[in-house]
Amino acid sequence: MHPSARLFTQLPCRITFFTRSNCSLCINARQTLSNVWDTRPFFYKEIDVMTPEGKLWKDLYEFDTPVIHVRSSAKEEESPYLASKAVKLMHRFTEEEVKSKMDVAENETT
Repeated sequence: MHPSARLFTQLPCRITFFTRSNCSLCINARQTLSNVWDTRPFFYKEIDVMTPEGKLWKDLYEFDTPVIHVRSSAKEEESPYLASKAVKLMHRFTEEEVKSKMDVAENETT
């Protein structure tokens, strides 16, 4: 099956990438996400937890970046109050792990 065939049957996942400046793990994680996107596109949002806009996420992820939340495109916007229920990966992750989490998110019904 070709990656483009997936786009005709369902909308791509949404991945939110929680990061911070001067984070070498974040640079590697960003490259991993780029590699995944090349074969399996997704909606992407990046949040720097150290900026004023990322303030609500700072308490959760300041010392855990990089973190990704993977959810179906039908889900509403991210909320720190629902983070414990998120399909996520933290620190170091591979392309295969990201794709596996995408499969989980796409199969969620709620």
